[in-house]
Amino acid sequence: MKRLSKVGKVRLTVQLLFLIIVVYVVIGHSLEEQGIVLPLLQGASLHAICPFGGVVTLYEFFTEGSFVQKIHESSLYLMLLVLISAVFAGPLFCGWVCPFGTVQEWFARVGRLLFKRRYNRMVPPKVDRVLRYLRYGVLIWVLWATATSAKLIFAEYDPYYALFNFWTGEVAITAFIALAAVVVLSLFIERPFCKYACPYGALLGLTNLFRPFSIRRNENTCISCSRCDTVCPMNITVSTVKRVRDHQCISCLECTSEASCPVEKTLQLSTSSEGGSAS
Repeated sequence: MKRLSKVGKVRLTVQLLFLIIVVYVVIGHSLEEQGIVLPLLQGASLHAICPFGGVVTLYEFFTEGSFVQKIHESSLYLMLLVLISAVFAGPLFCGWVCPFGTVQEWFARVGRLLFKRRYNRMVPPKVDRVLRYLRYGVLIWVLWATATSAKLIFAEYDPYYALFNFWTGEVAITAFIALAAVVVLSLFIERPFCKYACPYGALLGLTNLFRPFSIRRNENTCISCSRCDTVCPMNITVSTVKRVRDHQCISCLECTSEASCPVEKTLQLSTSSEGGSAS
């Protein structure tokens, strides 16, 4: 098991913090239904703290002035906050905040123990490239189905919802199947849901195409060791580009000189590249 860099330690701390918050909210919501109120976040639920809920309710909000069933006003504010951060620095939510991404990474640790260097390299590149666009199909379907039904349709298939509500009796069998599939696949592929099926990741990933703060490689100091390619959880080939614009980047910063790159100031999150082109 590799030692965590300073960036890795900070990221893990942030991930654990948000995971604890989500678990606290979910447990608090369940207890509140039984008349037991925990301090802080009173009345909050998993839907209330999910920024993607703000996305799926937009059509209903602008056409009817109301929210999709189970979605709260707080989801809109969280959606705006996450979107603003993504416009500037990419999907930080995916790499640093999302609890389901964190859980997938934990299963990835088991996968690495089982398969060593073969882990996260088992899907043929040509197949992988096609599968990467499935999540955009999921995004379009979710937005269309929610807009036409005014109901939170995706909850019936959402492994994230299943994971944090499995004891409530509110989870559809399809969501449990999706969760089981993600858990199993995580033993072979890092963050499989993020790569192939997450609709919110698909939306936020588009900001990688134009965000000003992006991961840039200094060609003058790069030693072509490909360490950045090896550590990238999303299998992005960082070592051959000047600037990472891949729609799958989650801004985890694991490839940077502060984390894995052995040469100082060669891979950095910045608005310009030192000694190299910024394009």
